[in-house]
Amino acid sequence: MKSERPTESVARIASMNASNDTPRHDPTRKRLLQAALEIFADKGFRDATVREICARAEVNVASVNYHFGSKEALYSEVLGFAYREASERYPYTKAGDKSLPPEVRLRHFIGNLLGRMLDDTYLGRHGKLLARELADPTPTGALDQVIETTMKPHCELLDGIVAELVGPGYSEADMHRLGLSVVGQCLMYYHSRSLIDRVYPEIIATPEDIERTAEHIARFSIAALKHLHLEKPAPHRAG
Repeated sequence: MKSERPTESVARIASMNASNDTPRHDPTRKRLLQAALEIFADKGFRDATVREICARAEVNVASVNYHFGSKEALYSEVLGFAYREASERYPYTKAGDKSLPPEVRLRHFIGNLLGRMLDDTYLGRHGKLLARELADPTPTGALDQVIETTMKPHCELLDGIVAELVGPGYSEADMHRLGLSVVGQCLMYYHSRSLIDRVYPEIIATPEDIERTAEHIARFSIAALKHLHLEKPAPHRAG
């Protein structure tokens, strides 16, 4: 199957952001989505109850069935809702702008990715919910939906930026490894936040600290990728 070009991935992301605006204009539905995001992120799909979600949203317990049809459908919708909300606060627009230098695009990509992960508002629960889903997929099939609609387009966007920085000669698998190396640096701060807050509390304590950390990751990554640009790719072994 032929992979999308980075520009196609950006267009798909933008299309997803613009689609399904109905929840934003239905107060009851939006309250349910916000409450469900908090509870699913804290408890997981299996331990969360419809009654608890409705109580948090201050709506009738029958509202979930009326607006979504089932708990499973609500969960799937919450993942998309959380992504749209996070995308409004942390858009990848500049990262997808091919008129900008790849260094600038990578800085925007990393800044928004780390910002999403470390957001202290309810938007930060999007990352927590996604981490739960990746570690323990629910029987709803929501993980496949998340991968296709959010993760793949972002991975393709990052791979395109990385390819510009390292130049020709590297394989598709090389691009994936390099992209994951960039993302892995951001994930370190997310998964080890409780440790970092205790050992190095000044690193990600405030939004300004997070911006400085994102800039560090960007500079570190750009330096490495530019170094690879000067090297010849390692020969690929058969088998």
